[in-house]
Amino acid sequence: MKKSLFAIAAVTAFAGAAQAQSSVTVYGLIDYGYQSGQQRQQIGATAAAPTVTNQNTSGFQGSGESTSRLGFRGTEDLGGGTSAFFTIETALNTDIGGSFSTSNSGNRQSFVGLAKKGLGNGSVGIQYTPVHEAASATDAGGLNNQNGNVIYDRVGGYGAATGQTTAGSGLNGAPNSGMSTNTSYTVRTNNALILKSESISGIRLKALLNQGGKDSNTVSGTQTIDNSGWGVGADYTWKKLFVTAAYQTFTNQTLGGGIFAPGYAGAVSTPGVNSKDNQQYYAATYDFGLAKVFAQYVNRKVTNFGDANNYVARSAQQIGVRAPISPAVQVWASGGTGSINSGGTNYTASKFNGWQLGSDYSLSKRTNLYAIYGATSTAGNVQGAYASNAVQVSGQQKNYYNGNSYALGMRHTF
Repeated sequence: MKKSLFAIAAVTAFAGAAQAQSSVTVYGLIDYGYQSGQQRQQIGATAAAPTVTNQNTSGFQGSGESTSRLGFRGTEDLGGGTSAFFTIETALNTDIGGSFSTSNSGNRQSFVGLAKKGLGNGSVGIQYTPVHEAASATDAGGLNNQNGNVIYDRVGGYGAATGQTTAGSGLNGAPNSGMSTNTSYTVRTNNALILKSESISGIRLKALLNQGGKDSNTVSGTQTIDNSGWGVGADYTWKKLFVTAAYQTFTNQTLGGGIFAPGYAGAVSTPGVNSKDNQQYYAATYDFGLAKVFAQYVNRKVTNFGDANNYVARSAQQIGVRAPISPAVQVWASGGTGSINSGGTNYTASKFNGWQLGSDYSLSKRTNLYAIYGATSTAGNVQGAYASNAVQVSGQQKNYYNGNSYALGMRHTF
């Protein structure tokens, strides 16, 4: 009898220990408030009769500062300093009837991986790119969803009556304005293997590998599709200084034909068509105590495989500052300039600039109120929208664009 009791106790203890070695966490973010946006674009079809469009939107809407989301993450201790982990995350539709987003842009992250203490970790699935992770750590405004950030470009404001749910989609992106929704770099990519080292002497390394291809038989013959990419990144921390650099490139080629489209616009993970997409990002921050300063630079060029003179190129630089004015209140400001060429070799790039002001008031560790205002403007040539450039056309038309947006809201994390 005693042996049976001891056996039951041992099994129960073992089961309890096994359960303690794994954990699953539910997390998320709800952001809601009042947003307003305005934009004006003038395209000079002729000097005497330019085409002018105006748009104004305002109303209650979600994701003014951060995109609302729901996620699950878990870890399991495999012993010997090794663990398994996973993350599944989706955007929350706080503005329409459906709660969960099933669109391409809504599936934010979904990956599984292994970690080894003292070495690092590797994971595979839908994941953030090295450039986006670097930008997330070095942006004064926290990559919010309002106008004015030339690195993390957004067109903010209240959504259309059809029920838009994508962050910053209240105003339609103006062609060649340089400010649409994430035309500056790829935020996340599908089917990605990402490796990250642990920090050694303040240095942490990252690598991305994206591999995919197939052959398909068509009426005109066999087409080979190549969807692949790779990237690297490095962070360096020394006392109050943080420096980061990242480079990533994506190849999306259909041998045997097809139009050219840059792809990877709007924060979704859809690749381009017959394109070579090179992106790089460099940034640094320094915390003076009274304030933290930021400096950023991003460059992207997407080239048509069939015509090297046909490409889309965008670059921008930005500085910012973030400072606490009380234990509960932080303020930030940023400003930057840049250029965009959506017509290739025979085009002169358009110039743009943007600036932003914002404030967070913390009610607790998980809840804050926010106020953000941002504005952008562009002057130059217009040829077409970033994500749909297919061919070069003759003639350049003057383009003038001005846009601004603001958001007042509340954000709660859990």
